[in-house]
Amino acid sequence: MLSSLQDWNWKEAAPRLIADVLVVQIAAIASLLGVVLWQLNGPQVIGSFEMGAVLWGYYLHSFLPLSAIFPVTFLFHGFYTRSRTYAVAYKWKALARGATTATLIFLFANFLIDRGDQLPRSAALLFAALVNIGAVGARILKEWLLSATAPQSAAGAVVEPSSADADRPVLVVGGSGYIGSILCRKLLASGRRVRVLDKLVYGDSAIRELIGHPRFELTIGDCRNIQNVVSAVNGTSAIVHLAAIVGDPACDQDRKAALEINYAATRMMVEIGKGEGVKRFLFASSCSVYGETETMVDEKTAPAPISLYAQTKVDSERALLAAQDGHFHPTILRLATIFGNSPRPRFDLVVNLLTAKALQEGMITIFNGEQWRPFMHVADAASGFVTALNAPIGVVSGEIFNLGDGRLNYSLSQVAEKIGQIVPGTKVQNIDNPDRRNYRVSFDKIRNRLGFTCQLDLEAGIRELKRAIEEGAIRDYTEPLYHNQRFLKAAGLLVPKEDIDTQVMAAFAHALQNLSPENVTIS
Repeated sequence: MLSSLQDWNWKEAAPRLIADVLVVQIAAIASLLGVVLWQLNGPQVIGSFEMGAVLWGYYLHSFLPLSAIFPVTFLFHGFYTRSRTYAVAYKWKALARGATTATLIFLFANFLIDRGDQLPRSAALLFAALVNIGAVGARILKEWLLSATAPQSAAGAVVEPSSADADRPVLVVGGSGYIGSILCRKLLASGRRVRVLDKLVYGDSAIRELIGHPRFELTIGDCRNIQNVVSAVNGTSAIVHLAAIVGDPACDQDRKAALEINYAATRMMVEIGKGEGVKRFLFASSCSVYGETETMVDEKTAPAPISLYAQTKVDSERALLAAQDGHFHPTILRLATIFGNSPRPRFDLVVNLLTAKALQEGMITIFNGEQWRPFMHVADAASGFVTALNAPIGVVSGEIFNLGDGRLNYSLSQVAEKIGQIVPGTKVQNIDNPDRRNYRVSFDKIRNRLGFTCQLDLEAGIRELKRAIEEGAIRDYTEPLYHNQRFLKAAGLLVPKEDIDTQVMAAFAHALQNLSPENVTIS
């Protein structure tokens, strides 16, 4: 109840509250008119005119004062705060439950306060039905109108870039990685020129077939090296920053390198990008910034990172938003948990790892199975970046978007169940551990503003991985190459080659102390 009041936003809530008040009043008037019409066609106990006068008096003197029960009850059921972030199926149930509760409270209050002047029984059921239909139907209509008027740039759609952008490459930092190798292919397919800045820590196999493409360039370099970054950024139209030490274990393994790559390099890239006249900067953040929460979260939910990885993402977001001006337009995409196959496969991600274990060992272990995560196929993640890059600058400048789809919010136990359906005979072991990350995420904003929805479901990703393993495309999922933390530890490639790089990173990391969250507005 208190959380509903704390989440109150008058500008957003007022239109919905007014609409609900009108729905309730219309439902009451329609119900009372129904009684009058029934009187006209039924036994004439009293005249229809007299009946209408009595019911009008009831409406003015009894119903109107008590109708305040409805918006108050709706408020405490989250109609004006939390319901916009509910998953669709749950949302309609919650709205119907709230409308029914409000109607019952009203009828009971009406009975207690004025037993002689109540809503006629013949009208009560009709009224209850109309309130439910109106409260839920108004929101369904709103969703339909938003979907109908949303920009038609669904995931994966090829949108022709402007001629100016087509002449200047998009820089993909980390372009040979899990998401980047797919993103490069999608950008090339859409007519873009692509330049990759990548240290090729994991080799070049993921983008080897692109080398030699007339619109593809590869710059081998470290995103912490100022000369590498200046050379890569020069002449580009946009930067898509995917490079990072990804995941909590990999960041905890070398916290200094994580701070340099995940935060300080981003700060340096922002300054260089602005100096080179780059207009767009797309940053890959993570839904893990929301930490541990039992409620559905959206972009207006305050980040609550509980790991170094998530904290570096939050700090980078703040730096990007603080750098926004009339010439530099950052866009932050908070990615759901990724799954699926890629030219650079990974098996340190929960769905991929569990699928491989089910196939090769016949048993999977689920830690904290009731915890929720949002999931998204890696190809849809790449499509999300293409969608944001092709959107009008005014729509995405300075904006944060959760990148994913509400239909793919699953508990870990549900993930295990899906895997068991596709890999029959899989045994599931449930264990609790200290990892308390738990979050369900709303993706309404990116769907409504950019028209983005995911095209691939969890089952498709599991079957895709199953096929790759069974056909021998992936022979041993335990190889360090497929696990970021293990590979980086074995290779020892996190230390910058040049002393100057260390000094530059230290300077940008130090700037974190001067970055005030109060100066950043999240919309």
